[in-house]
Amino acid sequence: MHALRLALTDPRFDACAVTGALAVQPGARNALDKAAVATGADTGAAAPYADRLAAAVEAAGTSVQRPELGTLVATVPAGPAERDAATAAVAAVDDEAVRLRTAVKSRDGFFTTFFISPYSRYIARWCARRGLTPNQVTTASLITALIAAGCAATGERWGYVAAGVLLLVSFVLDCTDGQLARYSLQYSTMGAWLDATFDRAKEYSFYAGLALGAARNGDDVWALATGAMILMTCRHVVDFSFNEANHDATANTSPTAALSDRLDSVGWTVWVRRMIILPIGERWAMIAVLTALTTPRIVFYALLVGCAFGALYTTAGRVLRSLTRKATRTDRAAQALADLADSGPLAELQARLLRGRAGSFGSVYVAALGAALMIGAALWLPFGDPRLIAGAVIYVMASGLAVAAPLKGALDWLIPPLFRAAEYVTVLVLAAKADVPGALPAAFGLIAAVAYHHYDTVYRIRGGTGAPPHWLVRTIGGHEGRVLLLTVLAAVLASREADFPVALTVTAVFVALVVLVESIRFWVSSGAPAVHDEGEPA
Repeated sequence: MHALRLALTDPRFDACAVTGALAVQPGARNALDKAAVATGADTGAAAPYADRLAAAVEAAGTSVQRPELGTLVATVPAGPAERDAATAAVAAVDDEAVRLRTAVKSRDGFFTTFFISPYSRYIARWCARRGLTPNQVTTASLITALIAAGCAATGERWGYVAAGVLLLVSFVLDCTDGQLARYSLQYSTMGAWLDATFDRAKEYSFYAGLALGAARNGDDVWALATGAMILMTCRHVVDFSFNEANHDATANTSPTAALSDRLDSVGWTVWVRRMIILPIGERWAMIAVLTALTTPRIVFYALLVGCAFGALYTTAGRVLRSLTRKATRTDRAAQALADLADSGPLAELQARLLRGRAGSFGSVYVAALGAALMIGAALWLPFGDPRLIAGAVIYVMASGLAVAAPLKGALDWLIPPLFRAAEYVTVLVLAAKADVPGALPAAFGLIAAVAYHHYDTVYRIRGGTGAPPHWLVRTIGGHEGRVLLLTVLAAVLASREADFPVALTVTAVFVALVVLVESIRFWVSSGAPAVHDEGEPA
């Protein structure tokens, strides 16, 4: 039965088949109609009709997903002897054991694999038998994490202990929702949106709770909390950009990748390499334990050091792979990188003026130079210095120049994270230099709103529906427009620094409203993809 479930009830693929069964979603109906006309119901054919239809649909250009069955059985017996053999093979399979085993992600972190999944899969089965949906479990995980953040915000030791325990409970539920989706094959568009965004909302809300709790005890760690959020977001953008640039590239091999594959064949190295990058399981476990036993400042120090090491390790490996491989990137990959760059109207104008004459420029080096100049100017110049506007103008010009040519260079996948770092760090430094109450919390809120937009863009691209509509990117200014706006606001408000937090808050509320309304509209619409993230541990 589970073999048929895999073939017939998975909405993530336009067409899905096992031996003797074919299912199509609306996107493949035309291909099925044409295949039915071309194939014909020849009862004397050697292969089952469904298999011939699936082959015809695939030959016409529609991808047909064929799930790995493992010990599951899917066959069409041609006679009594084959029927008896097939019946015996089906009887020998423990469907329930297969469902429980395959409910767990094939690639996950050490902590999740050995400390959560051994029992969370049974929680998933318990939920399935009581009619609970993955979305309900996801929502319960979010609510638990928000309560944990509220406990951390008390600034009391009991609050920190309760926050650590509740954060671990939230993570167990976070694992359970995906396992429930795989166990019961309940994939949905809303589930894709909730699962893709709630992890970051939970983690960043907890950062805010820790910062509020520390402030109650006279310790201002908002800069550390914002820095941790910036580091995590930029690290994720590196992951997303590299994967988008390379997953459909041709001639996509390198000595570095070959070495990595050889290391994957040595069991202990796999777990060590997954642990040192501090994926979500290890990261949340560390946060929970340190929250319960130490102070928010120590939590953020550990986060910054651990995540910085993980980011440097993974980024360095990917740079080496990119420099040693001879991959040819596709137009689709170049467009995905351009969408992830989040260029607004100012950069677009620059790119349009330079298009056709930008082939000789090294896009990634221009982006790196522009980002370094912007961050350097923000760090070096006093708050509100008019020269910072000149630095932002140079950054705008560099941003347009960097995306003027198709992003098919070996290191062009670094352009989106470079732009993220430039924008986020500029906001953080301006808020810190304003040195007025409320500036850093407002900067935290603005960066969180913009980061949500960037995560939303990633998951739309992953779902195959492309980036958000361009009017949205233009409305919120693009990364370069927001940087220029904030430098101008800092200059205008240099003599009234107390008003700068208000400006940051208004900008944050505007971005959040525009982005959230469009994001919610998209993810609950019929055009949203039914996806479930099965990639690397985030």
